[in-house]
Amino acid sequence: MRGAKSAKWVVGTIVVALAATACGSGDDKDSKGDGGVAGGVFRMGNTEPDTIDPGRAHESTGILVSNALFTGLYANTPDGKAEPALAESATPNDNCTSWTFKVKQGTKFSNGEEVNAEAFARGWARAAHKAAASDVAYHFADIQGYKELKDGAAKTFSGVTTPDASTIKVDLSQADCEFVLKTAHGAYSPVPTAAKVGEEDKAFGESPIGNGPFKMKGAWEHNKQITLVRNDDYGLEKASLGEVQIKLLNDKTAHQLEFEQFQAGALDYAHIPVPQLKQAEAKFKPQNKWLAKDTMGMNWILPIGDTAPLNNKDARLAISYAIDREAVAKGVFQGFQTPSTTIVPPAIPSAYQKDLCTSCIKQDPAKAKEHAEKGGLKPGTEIKFLFNTGAGHEEWVQAFAKQIEDVLGVKVKLDGKDFPGLLEEQKTPQATGMYRFAWGADYPTPDNFLFPLLHSTSMAKDENGKVTGDNRARYNNPEFDKLIDQARATKDDAARIALYKQAEKMAMDDMALIPTFNRSQFRLMATDRFTGLEDINFHEDPILEKIQLKK
Repeated sequence: MRGAKSAKWVVGTIVVALAATACGSGDDKDSKGDGGVAGGVFRMGNTEPDTIDPGRAHESTGILVSNALFTGLYANTPDGKAEPALAESATPNDNCTSWTFKVKQGTKFSNGEEVNAEAFARGWARAAHKAAASDVAYHFADIQGYKELKDGAAKTFSGVTTPDASTIKVDLSQADCEFVLKTAHGAYSPVPTAAKVGEEDKAFGESPIGNGPFKMKGAWEHNKQITLVRNDDYGLEKASLGEVQIKLLNDKTAHQLEFEQFQAGALDYAHIPVPQLKQAEAKFKPQNKWLAKDTMGMNWILPIGDTAPLNNKDARLAISYAIDREAVAKGVFQGFQTPSTTIVPPAIPSAYQKDLCTSCIKQDPAKAKEHAEKGGLKPGTEIKFLFNTGAGHEEWVQAFAKQIEDVLGVKVKLDGKDFPGLLEEQKTPQATGMYRFAWGADYPTPDNFLFPLLHSTSMAKDENGKVTGDNRARYNNPEFDKLIDQARATKDDAARIALYKQAEKMAMDDMALIPTFNRSQFRLMATDRFTGLEDINFHEDPILEKIQLKK
């Protein structure tokens, strides 16, 4: 991502030694630099999360909260560089099948318990265990003992040992020269002894005890509010804000409510409904309250690949050729989004392959009809198109649905759901048709788009056919898997990227995902009350720990 320096860290046998200054030191909680003062209440809106448990959080709202509560070995900067948090060093062996991490000593959970190597081992095992039923457990798939944890036969990773309080040794089942990057994922957070391993743990998930810059103020008030307060015992650079109020809004009108409440002074931060983007820019950009950023994310249509009617490449190509991305970008999005033609985003320039999806470049009704006939999409065929409500997707989904119907003569059945409901629906055995789908990177490498979304081990089906993992397309191509595995085991940066490119082309040729738009984010921010709002973090959220109340 944007020239990430992290790839250089893991080449060969270099020890990743990190200066102590990288971890920072605790600021005095009563005063802050840059013209800010400690304290203040920052108010923002969002929708009800699916979960805020660090071992399970997998969607935007839950990740926002979980990342504020927990700090892991590594973290990602807003511009996509992996940097140490609680790691003092990370050392791979010669062939990248084993990694050793040194953990910064002297930090604590908000309950006073020490954060040590064992706390990390506990958190990883807890997230990977069958009882967690975590959709992000696959991030541990290459650690020895994963299968036994996922099956519920073990409660610890056989490949994770803690020789002492400051050392974590990780043995992998196959080489991964970028494994260090994965430890920035929230699932790799440490947890205290109060967190249960190997059993359902609803209590911890409702009010997690973390080691991050913020801690919970009371329990999660479902469909109402989550309140965070500054963790004054945080082991790294302390936050300035005294409190963060996350108001949980109606999922059907969330962005509109955020926009209205920001203008009324009831929120300090807001998304912007798509129809109001030009109006908002004209009004708030001159006031320095407008934020626009191209991010490390992508948008697609997710085709369910193991059930009709989109369970063949020709049917998926028909959909891709039938939609006019440019017209929707100019019309619905008023030029605020750009059409995409790839799986890996342009934010990773070393791996970006512009126009890889030839069916995405220009609408072609003739080719769309040709592939529809080959793929069994006859006139009148019903195709379900599901999307999440309240987040500005209604207009473009409706536009695409009409284009598909007009070109192919099929019937597109739109179905709007709240975000947790949409994610749950994607996993059911009854899932069919296509879904609005987006991905923001967990760590800065093309692997994070190709492995989670398309590798066969990122999908697991239970005895009833329900899917867990992020490979919701049910894509399964052994040759693709082989290329990804080979790339992970390759030390040389250029050679590794070349393999990722081959894998992406293979998946794109299969139309495993149907690209729609590159990911750009727009926000309104109360810069008259706060500093530190000039950027969003790697996960497209405000950088809560950097925000300061103005004097």
